[in-house]
Amino acid sequence: MSDMITADLVDLDLSAGTKEAAARALAERMVALGRVTDLEGFLADVAAREAQMPTGLDGGIGIPHCRSAHVTEPTLAFGRSAAGIDFGAPDGPADLVFLIAAPAGADDAHLTILSSLARQLMNSEFTDALRSAGDAATAAALIRGDETPAPAKDEAAAADATAGAEGASQDTAAVPAAASAGTAAATADGGPEADGRPFRIVAVTSCPTGIAHTYMAAESLENAGREAGVELVVETQGSAGFTRLAPEVIAAADGVIFAHDVPVREKERFAGKPTVDVGVKAGINRPADLIGEVRAKAARGEATSGSAPATPVERAGEAGEGYGTKLRKWLMSGVSYMVPFVAAGGLLIALGFAIGGYEIKSAPSVLNHFVWTQSDSWAALMFQIGAVAFGFLVPVLAGYIAYGMADRPGLVPGFVGGMIASTINAGFLGGLVAGLLAGGVVMAIQKINIPAVLRGIMPVVVIPLVSSAVVGFLMFVVVGKPIASAQKGMTDWLNGLSGSNAILLGALLGLMMCFDLGGPVNKVAYTFATAGIAVASPSDSAMKIMAAVMAAGMVPPLAMALATTVRGKLFTETERENGKAAWVLGASFISEGAIPFAAADPLRVIPSAMVGGAVTGSLSMAFGATLRAPHGGIFVVPLIGNPFLYLIAIAVGVCVTTALVVLLKGLRKPAQQTPAGGSAAGPAAAKEAKQPVAA
Repeated sequence: MSDMITADLVDLDLSAGTKEAAARALAERMVALGRVTDLEGFLADVAAREAQMPTGLDGGIGIPHCRSAHVTEPTLAFGRSAAGIDFGAPDGPADLVFLIAAPAGADDAHLTILSSLARQLMNSEFTDALRSAGDAATAAALIRGDETPAPAKDEAAAADATAGAEGASQDTAAVPAAASAGTAAATADGGPEADGRPFRIVAVTSCPTGIAHTYMAAESLENAGREAGVELVVETQGSAGFTRLAPEVIAAADGVIFAHDVPVREKERFAGKPTVDVGVKAGINRPADLIGEVRAKAARGEATSGSAPATPVERAGEAGEGYGTKLRKWLMSGVSYMVPFVAAGGLLIALGFAIGGYEIKSAPSVLNHFVWTQSDSWAALMFQIGAVAFGFLVPVLAGYIAYGMADRPGLVPGFVGGMIASTINAGFLGGLVAGLLAGGVVMAIQKINIPAVLRGIMPVVVIPLVSSAVVGFLMFVVVGKPIASAQKGMTDWLNGLSGSNAILLGALLGLMMCFDLGGPVNKVAYTFATAGIAVASPSDSAMKIMAAVMAAGMVPPLAMALATTVRGKLFTETERENGKAAWVLGASFISEGAIPFAAADPLRVIPSAMVGGAVTGSLSMAFGATLRAPHGGIFVVPLIGNPFLYLIAIAVGVCVTTALVVLLKGLRKPAQQTPAGGSAAGPAAAKEAKQPVAA
């Protein structure tokens, strides 16, 4: 770790009062050493990671960290605060702050070193030594491992060995009540400890970044396992990859603990055992309780129903999530898998029309008629491939909504229900309902206590058979016809839009596209548009809606690029550099180009973008512009109906947004001269700004 931290990266008198200020102070040291190339961009990545889950830990520790394209090499900075800084830990402020910066492409060796640091943070002797370090060089040496905290390593090892050998038999008072109760129950019922062997647990830990919390949870669980007298083996699924637990170790385990905030990979390996499924911070903060819970479940004979346990998105109450949040995640899971099919199929069909004209949809199958030298044959080939890709849209949507709810067991009934929705012309709405039904049915089956003899065939035979039959019955006999009627009614309504109604719809879609730059509202508008053209012969109204949505989505990055060009003094040097890239991103319908500006100044940038987007969307509808392709920006202009007026609509919206941004920023010109590089609201907006963009 010698190249990761030096005395120059240590601040023993960190005076920052907030976690944002602390991250900035430590990051500035990284910038000074050339470890970080863009301070504001890196801090936005740190804030986005912090928004996913607070990085404060019990014991006065804060570990802000991220992987960022602005980091040149793995780097660690350390700060010690006398007053303490709130990083969201349950027990109060942190006085030890570790800022971990990993490059976007950090190799396994570096990530392994960083994970070793995370494990060290669970050692009280290590943290006590840092609190008493008298100078920066000593603190850096302790973190690198060049100096050993007292007591000496051999004494600590002897103490650990004694605790491991005698903890279970002679120090039962140290075992939490839940763990003791679980042990007693397991022994009384003829559990594993009645046979003279310790209780065995396998665990998996993982976190969104895979650098710190993953390994800290593993260390915490292992320490608690030794204190409780159980055999506990952890599989860490971090950024450096993971080494799978041996199948025989999993088979011999009496219980499973999942401490994770991202999906557990190959989760089906652990099916059929008593399982505790929690967030990664629970693994760090209350490992003994988790061990007690899994022991108690084993004593009661509770086990997962032969399939993978509940997915993180299903867990009730985890991280304060309500049903509405879960529902949004389930739907977005299906949409995210569906969009690539829309893009591929839509662009192929659009190219087929561009080469062969709209009559190409009536061409005979290229399987029987294809002439290499005829452009019409190539046009027909593209159209027919695109039409096949479109045929997957509703089944994929339904299948992956069910997958988001119930993991892999939801795929079969989800795809079956989606295919039925396509067959009965229930369309996009039918896919949504089929996916939710399939996920719900599988989740209900998983809650049934299945005899051990049947658990092996549950995921392969029973769940697919029963869930597909139930979903098929519901779609064909109960809900299919009403949904198909609703889908037809919505289509007829869109086809009947004209005049002021169409213009108002265009304005609304423009507002939605620019509201959260890739968040849920943006995705709703984009999915609404793509669903309309996801047929071989979309209506004229559906193609107008698609045109309005793409035009509005291009406005924010193009406007920010123009604003940095005409009034560069209102923007920081970093923003001016981002503005150069925003020209290309905006022209390509990639809304990420506006994210750095929205993150730094959301109260001025986002409302300005929304006004420009609404103007563009309404003008596009008023001009009657149409679009058959779901993506492509200016590169698909030849496929746009009324292309000249379409470009006029985009230009007007860009000018409106640019004028508003320049006006609003000009009103606060004196504040712009402060060296902070953006408003105080910037980090708070990073959560929204960093979300994936549908466009």
